[in-house]
Amino acid sequence: MDRFFKLKENGTTVRTEIMAGITTFMTMAYILAVNPSILSASGLSWTAVFLATALAAGIFTIVMGLFVNFPVALAPGMGLNAYFAATIIASQSTDLPISPAMGLTAVFISGIIFLILTITQVRQMLITAVPDSLKHAITVGIGLFIAALGLKNSGVMTISPETMVVHMGDLHTPSVYLTVIGMLLISVLMVLRVPAAFLWGILGTTLIAWLTGNLDVQAAMTGKDWVPNFSELNFWHFDFAGILNVGIVTVVLTFTFVELFDTFGTLVGTANRAGFMKNPEEGKKRVGKAMFVDAVGVSGGAILGTSTVTAFVESSSGIAQGGRTGLTAITTGVCFLLSLFLAPLVALIPGSATAAALILVGLLMMQSVKDIDFKDMVYAVPSFFIIVLMPFTFNIANGISFGVVSYVLLALIANLAGKSGAGTGKGKYAIHPLMWILAVLIVLRYLMLGAG
Repeated sequence: MDRFFKLKENGTTVRTEIMAGITTFMTMAYILAVNPSILSASGLSWTAVFLATALAAGIFTIVMGLFVNFPVALAPGMGLNAYFAATIIASQSTDLPISPAMGLTAVFISGIIFLILTITQVRQMLITAVPDSLKHAITVGIGLFIAALGLKNSGVMTISPETMVVHMGDLHTPSVYLTVIGMLLISVLMVLRVPAAFLWGILGTTLIAWLTGNLDVQAAMTGKDWVPNFSELNFWHFDFAGILNVGIVTVVLTFTFVELFDTFGTLVGTANRAGFMKNPEEGKKRVGKAMFVDAVGVSGGAILGTSTVTAFVESSSGIAQGGRTGLTAITTGVCFLLSLFLAPLVALIPGSATAAALILVGLLMMQSVKDIDFKDMVYAVPSFFIIVLMPFTFNIANGISFGVVSYVLLALIANLAGKSGAGTGKGKYAIHPLMWILAVLIVLRYLMLGAG
């Protein structure tokens, strides 16, 4: 096992990797309940989506661990599943309604597009095309994004729909004070350098929720089957003829565009956090393989009957716990497969427990802010846009998009004005050809499809 996963080389142990993998699973487990809830609104069966979610997350996360030796887990992505359901629901009042089968077909096609872009090395070129400061900004932005996600999901942060003002949640609400307790518990364990602080914090918060009467065990387990019935899966539930008649090219392009940047941001951010990018050549190669698995996962998830499968930013919790190899991913994947038979128990973990972990992971990812060159405005402005737009627009792709376009424009202007790179006489700012292509595509995307 040490030779296969290179445990000593990565400064880790079997115990650390397994604990990290369990931690990642615990912070991702909410997707097992949330994804079926969202997609069932579009007409898909709750049970079918639950099975597809657990299978897709388990299978492709294990593949990521075995094939790439990368501590990153995959599962149906939040945001894209909501877009999937919203598109289908909104179309029902039109002359050309989109069925769930058509939606899954659109996801499948977007996965094929990703596979082609990966095989042709286009996606991998992003790693060398994007300046280092922007890469670190992506890590920081994702950290703030998942912290905001945890704050929002727990109710610690509320947003007024009328005024769009952010408020502090009611501390008398169980989900809010349990999240605060979870944050304090994890923080104390981190200060005391307790191994698996995130995992024990999540379990401790769950125990406190039960002891305080805020965990209804019977209600949580009701309707959850111990033995899965795989015949209920929406396997290969496609409608190619229907998608051609409806012509949902925009839907396919949106899936492709958002997934392209979401995955890039997540993989680069987690790779930076795990220290893989210290060796740029090795880091690029590993992220390239991870992109291939991710592309296969998109189409594979659609075949199983769920929306876009993607690398999860929550993987950072396992990396923060010390996970550095594919053994972490394999552990997470096995947990997802076991959840097929333990759905009633998985359902017991309250959202407040995982929310607390997400918020603290955001803190850890914020540490990359020290590596951003804020003295040079050509790098500082795009990095700032990336960092603030990810959480404030609640969209990773928006942050990266504004960062790419602003960097190309500012670097071009600086070069034309004769300003040297970083203000230290290093010569002109490098603008990779792919950055030009991305900038043009991004502008066209927003002009044609509007804001994401």
